[in-house]
Amino acid sequence: MEENLEQLAKSGASPIIKIAIFGPESTGKTTLATQLAEYYKTVWVPEFARDYLQEKLDSGRGICDIDDMLPIAYGQTKLENESALIANKYLFCDTNLLVTKVFSELYYNFCDSLLDKAARAHQYDLFFLTDIDVPWEDDGLRDSPEGRESVFEVFKQSLIDNKKPFITISGDKETRLKKAVAIIEDLTMAFQMGFTSLDFLQIYEHGIPLENIKKEFDIFKKGIQKSVLVNPATLNNGILKLSDADFEQKAGYFDANTSKLKLKKFVPASGAATRMFKFLSAFLNEFDFENESINAYINRKKDTELALFIIGMDKFPFFEAVDKKLKEIYPDFNTLGRDYKNYYFIKTLLSPEYFDFANKPKGILPFHKYASHIAAPIQEHLYECAFYATSNNRSNLHLTVSENHQAQFEEIIEKVKGEIEAESNSTINVSYSYQKEETDTVAVDSENKPFRNEKGMLVFRPGGHGALIENLNAIDADVVFIKNIDNVSQNNIKQISFYKKALAGVLLELQHQIFDYLKALDSHEITPEKINGILVFLKMQLNIDLNDDFHKFKLKNQISKLKETLNKPIRVCGMVKNEGEPGGGPFWVRGIDGEVTLQIVETSQIDLNNAAQFKILGNATHFNPVDLVCGLKNYQNQKFDLKEFVDPNSGFIVHKNSGGMDLKAYELPGLWNGAMANWLTVFVEVPLFTFSPVKTVNDLLKPAHQPL
Repeated sequence: MEENLEQLAKSGASPIIKIAIFGPESTGKTTLATQLAEYYKTVWVPEFARDYLQEKLDSGRGICDIDDMLPIAYGQTKLENESALIANKYLFCDTNLLVTKVFSELYYNFCDSLLDKAARAHQYDLFFLTDIDVPWEDDGLRDSPEGRESVFEVFKQSLIDNKKPFITISGDKETRLKKAVAIIEDLTMAFQMGFTSLDFLQIYEHGIPLENIKKEFDIFKKGIQKSVLVNPATLNNGILKLSDADFEQKAGYFDANTSKLKLKKFVPASGAATRMFKFLSAFLNEFDFENESINAYINRKKDTELALFIIGMDKFPFFEAVDKKLKEIYPDFNTLGRDYKNYYFIKTLLSPEYFDFANKPKGILPFHKYASHIAAPIQEHLYECAFYATSNNRSNLHLTVSENHQAQFEEIIEKVKGEIEAESNSTINVSYSYQKEETDTVAVDSENKPFRNEKGMLVFRPGGHGALIENLNAIDADVVFIKNIDNVSQNNIKQISFYKKALAGVLLELQHQIFDYLKALDSHEITPEKINGILVFLKMQLNIDLNDDFHKFKLKNQISKLKETLNKPIRVCGMVKNEGEPGGGPFWVRGIDGEVTLQIVETSQIDLNNAAQFKILGNATHFNPVDLVCGLKNYQNQKFDLKEFVDPNSGFIVHKNSGGMDLKAYELPGLWNGAMANWLTVFVEVPLFTFSPVKTVNDLLKPAHQPL
């Protein structure tokens, strides 16, 4: 009789999708199955045991016992197979053999081997585990409402133990139906994309919209369209040049308005310091200690970075701490030769047993040596926050960090915040957020198929710093200062703060004028003269030149176009003269719609094989130090949805390696590149000393990071 327990195999070009509704008694399985069958105009498989046991009870043969388990299993299998033959794309099973197996084990502490084998073998594309958050109803056949929690856990564990793909469904019947339909639609799309049920669950648990993955896979196949540079942005051609008096006036304007504003400093700080110590890690991996000197290694590898590190070693702010530890580890350290000392210094600096600097977040490493203390970047940002992001004696600092690093930031902040607050006469509120899992992307192999690890699981990768547009979108503030965690200076904090305030002053003046124009456009008093004034403002202040067709529009269409153009988030970006630092720069860029706008463009976004584009890149005069001041609210004091202003075509394809295998990953449009592509953008030249990044550890030897 074993063949009677065999499940009808899938067949045909479009096999049906089978959904099993699974759970203890009185958890809404039948209700959900009938709702879904009606919604999708298909059939559902009722619970065979209900009629079987009712007939047994009515005939006087008693209640359910162990001998009923196999007949119920046969009957349930027969019902399901018959229904599968007439189903329309989907089949919803009110119950299945795994339910029968669980009840058999739960009530009789036994399960027939035939039932056990069949229950494990029966396959469904997805199980909906119905929650116990609905009232228990007595239908004359059910046991009792007591112990529902423990029974539910048994059912849940059976799905886990048998490796069945499941999602728990909770809520009232309307909520359950809505959730189930959304899941089924996504599951169907996942199958069309070639994913399995287990793949779908991985994606679902990450919270990544299937539509996003579909778009990313299209990008892998078609490639990413490069930015089309028209010209570099230069002084008086996209970059505003302010006099000293102008800067004074802008900073003063900001100071005069801070009491009315909610300010926040936003610092991306989630990155580990791996690249900062990359050349030292390479040295430890490749140096042949037994057969060559460090000098020979430097000559062999032409490693000028290592030479500079060793020459300046005693000037690093961490030198004394590492030197002290070395003397604890090696009591005879002072008697060792120079190569031994240098080698052990580098090894101890990076060793997970000791300092482990390459694996720590950059924001907590020792950057600056003062007479009384050693300061990490987070401390410098706290000081800066108190200097220019304070309103009514309150400062707000927001850090985007890796969740496993937050405690390390909190430990440092707890030690120093009180002193900084007392010195600045302000209260500093520090908040944190993490890069959201739903912004991760699915990696692919060289053939653009989903990349899988050694266990056959999908590999997810962080979406890059462009994912932080989600974090910025959650910020509630009138003015937000953005600055990278490593862009701090040991000196000139007052001057740096002055230029930050000036950039904020530029923002506020522009914003006030834009808001006045938008309110006028909302009124019934707008005139052609007023519209011409707005057009002049757009061209002179925002570098936006509407085409000649604008004047052919009717008045109401002109108003609509101007509102669309002006009602956007604003960013004022500090630009420094380019002195060879790697990274993005300001350019005039032609979009796919033909419009030319000011953008911050990374080198990877440019077609370097195009001679004309390469020449424009070479003529760039300025560099973007990621020194931004942003206005995130509209003229009605409502927050913009920043996701609406992202250019989805400006992401990146990166090549990585996992377990010795090459893969490709998609990174979202960069936070200050494509993620802000459709903002109102103003570039302002600021002094070079406001930009002091630490990309490699040797940057700490530069004057900006050394004591005066």
